Amino acid sequence: MSAAHVRRGASGRTKPRRSTPKVSVPKKIAKRLPVDQARANKIAGLVFGAFIIAIGIVVLIALDIPAKAERAAGTLVGRAGFTVSGYQILGIANLDRALVDDVVTGELRSAAQEAGAVKAPQTLVDVAAIRAQLLRFGWVKDARVSRRLPDTLVIDIVERKPAALWQNQGGLQLIDEDGVVLDRVAVDKMPDLPLLIGEGANRQEKQLRDMMSIVPTMAPQLSSANWVGGRRWDLNFQSGEVIALPEGDKAARTALAKFAKLDKSSGLLGRGIVRFDMRDPKKMVVRLPRSPGEPIAPSPKEG
Repeated sequence: MSAAHVRRGASGRTKPRRSTPKVSVPKKIAKRLPVDQARANKIAGLVFGAFIIAIGIVVLIALDIPAKAERAAGTLVGRAGFTVSGYQILGIANLDRALVDDVVTGELRSAAQEAGAVKAPQTLVDVAAIRAQLLRFGWVKDARVSRRLPDTLVIDIVERKPAALWQNQGGLQLIDEDGVVLDRVAVDKMPDLPLLIGEGANRQEKQLRDMMSIVPTMAPQLSSANWVGGRRWDLNFQSGEVIALPEGDKAARTALAKFAKLDKSSGLLGRGIVRFDMRDPKKMVVRLPRSPGEPIAPSPKEG
């Protein structure tokens, strides 16, 4: 039996196969990126660090740790002597002070309870909440609440100015130039202000005031103004006459200026005439007082 012949190389040994070196996937990706491996690792570390910080913030909020830390800090400030021992109110002329006292003392009581102390620490008093509550009162146009160290709050109030009286649905109220209701008024304590009558008349105060400014001789004689149907004015004068103006600001101004010119030349007011109807721009309808025994004529349709 012949022996099998094995073909060998020059050295007499079988030549080993050369294997291709393996490259990890991350290194392959890194080679394709416009940054080197060290920089890529640094970026990855920063991203991971930001993720850990975000998780930490979420945990803090979930455990209410910032609020607890704030309360603890406020308590320490209070123990250091920075508590509210009193407050000062400035700018009040018409607003009931008791309303302001209730708001401020309520917030101080809440802050003291939160800190578990007798007096409210300065830093735990919510000055923004005090201001927001004060702005709900009609008289208050603006309010500034500030801390005066070591132990005082200062409440500076800017009041609205009364511009007219508004009578609606049996009630009598003070309003400012923007129509904001300031306070209720007793009939026997009515101030000397123009009287506006009717639903929505309070929102027309500025329009009426601007219109009356074009007739300066008649404005002081106006006793009240009735906002009719939410569309136009009936002006009532102290001498007893009523002027019915047309709808629309421009038309009303034109009619009123025309009447003022006629009154200056002919003296229409104070002659006992009951009503001047100027709703029709082409004519003026005059209603005279009725004679004794004369039947009452039906009033012209309003609107």
